[in-house]
Amino acid sequence: MSTDRRATIAAIRSQLPARVVTNAELAPDVGWSAEEIFAKTGIARRHVAGPDECVSDLATAAAEKLLRDTGTDRARVDFLILCTQTPDHLLPATACLVHARLGLGSSCAAFDLNQGCSGYLYALGVASALIRSGMATQGLVLTGDTYTKFINRQDRSVRTLFGDAATATLVRATDGPGLDHFVLGTDGAGARNLIIPAGGTRLPRSAATAQTTTDASGNTRSSDDLLMNGTQIFNFTLQRVPGLVAGVLAAAGRRPEEIDWFVFHQANRFMLDHLRQKLGVPPEKMVWFLENTGNTVSSTIPLALEHAAAGGKFSPGQRVLLAGFGVGYSWGGALLEWPADYLP
Repeated sequence: MSTDRRATIAAIRSQLPARVVTNAELAPDVGWSAEEIFAKTGIARRHVAGPDECVSDLATAAAEKLLRDTGTDRARVDFLILCTQTPDHLLPATACLVHARLGLGSSCAAFDLNQGCSGYLYALGVASALIRSGMATQGLVLTGDTYTKFINRQDRSVRTLFGDAATATLVRATDGPGLDHFVLGTDGAGARNLIIPAGGTRLPRSAATAQTTTDASGNTRSSDDLLMNGTQIFNFTLQRVPGLVAGVLAAAGRRPEEIDWFVFHQANRFMLDHLRQKLGVPPEKMVWFLENTGNTVSSTIPLALEHAAAGGKFSPGQRVLLAGFGVGYSWGGALLEWPADYLP
């Protein structure tokens, strides 16, 4: 085995639910006009999973596209990592359900990774470690979330932001440049600022948890619904992400001007623009992809990469800095040298 063995991204494919919800449809429920929603978020529409559409459905569809387009032998897939916070069931792992639907071999490890906005970087980090160690040669990193199933219709703090999606990334071993210089971190003290309070063993769902209240900002929700403290999440992002980016650059021995592209978690346009300005990143080096999908949690970065690659933005050898951050609090970053053999 080469001592330079590392992981790289060979291809990315995605699956979006068929149903599209526009700002005009949201306006009557949230009390903002369609124009106000777009001005605040940079989002015009988002895809919403149907009542019977779950993460396993979306992730399987994305993975089927990926396996077909890349001609990957299913018997030679060594691992399947599914990053989701909205699993089909409490158990078994949704990755096991997807594994069966894809017809993967019994020697393929399959497991869930319960992370959100930083989840793609966490999953890539685990995949990279498996490949670097020699335990695996190639595998699937899947992301999928259906947050909209846990959002109150009258909670404008989150309903205007989130959409549903799934992605599939083929990660392979390479002796050349690839994924490197991972930085991962956690501050669990911020966990309650982005949470679904009820539904686990700490607070089972009940008639009491289903009771709704309206906060001072006019957001209506119950303990069964997603709760986000937007101010605290915004402050966390501006405080923590610059250090994350600096950490990746330091690990790589690179200066900011040596990075060709910055691909961040697509939380909302307002947050990303403030973050870009604080970091001093030129707007032409930022990849934006949220206007027609919204915040798709663990899928935002792979969706942005897939879209940018399909549009011919990336050239072989260019340096792409990836950064995810949010629920947990958690954050993750890495540097990717864009592969020459990526399949758009």
